[in-house]
Amino acid sequence: MGTLDGQVTLVTGGGSGIGRATALQLAAEGARVVVIGRRQAALSKVVAEIEAAGGKAWARPVDLERREEMIDLVRWVEAEVGPVGILVNNAGASSRVRNIRWIDEDDWNATLSVNLTAVYVLIQAVLPGMLAAGGGTIVTVSSLAAVRPSLLGGAPYGAAKAGVRNLMTYLHATFRNNNIRATTILPGEVNTPIMDTRVRPPSVEERAAMVSPDDVARAILLCCTLPARTTIEELVISPTLQRDQGPDTEISRWLGAPDGVAPVTTEGNKS
Repeated sequence: MGTLDGQVTLVTGGGSGIGRATALQLAAEGARVVVIGRRQAALSKVVAEIEAAGGKAWARPVDLERREEMIDLVRWVEAEVGPVGILVNNAGASSRVRNIRWIDEDDWNATLSVNLTAVYVLIQAVLPGMLAAGGGTIVTVSSLAAVRPSLLGGAPYGAAKAGVRNLMTYLHATFRNNNIRATTILPGEVNTPIMDTRVRPPSVEERAAMVSPDDVARAILLCCTLPARTTIEELVISPTLQRDQGPDTEISRWLGAPDGVAPVTTEGNKS
């Protein structure tokens, strides 16, 4: 018997990284897991892993920039799998350009759409079922960029992650007495595929010192398996070792700059 036996769980970004690790750990506790993401092949692989271990899982590709697809997904889950008891908003995306001076509107909107708007849509879609059932758990993976914004994550990413942190605080304050648990996870650098999108992807050695996806998944599992009377409102997870992020920051400062715009030294002079 697992702590989460039979609970229907949605995990976005479930094909890799934190989402994959979370799906595996929740399924091991008996949850019936629906993994959501863009790539069917990656999602199907996670489902196969869960089923090989004796768990139950489903894969559903969804574009998190399309509201109707997300709403249709939740309705399908409720009809075919069961009422949603746990929602893990894990999917994330960052802009190619980090400096607000050079970010174009499409890049800005896409980043906010995945990191913030999709969370709102999915919460709104699952809330009626959770309220009817007398409770539920919603965990959202924000980022330390929400409270320590910088060029490393970029302007739209930090703004979106701060917005989703605020949204989850609102959710907790508004629905806690309806037994809806709302938890925000704020990880520092985690060794996931999103690191490949950095302007300077970290080295193997740097990535080895980062937080592991399994570490974050264990924290999410804790939030979901505590007694219903207890909510972890917010949890910060960061690497013990602080690496030198200076070179990455400087590359981010100038990526996307128009031709002819020269970098500026720390003294404020053209280099």
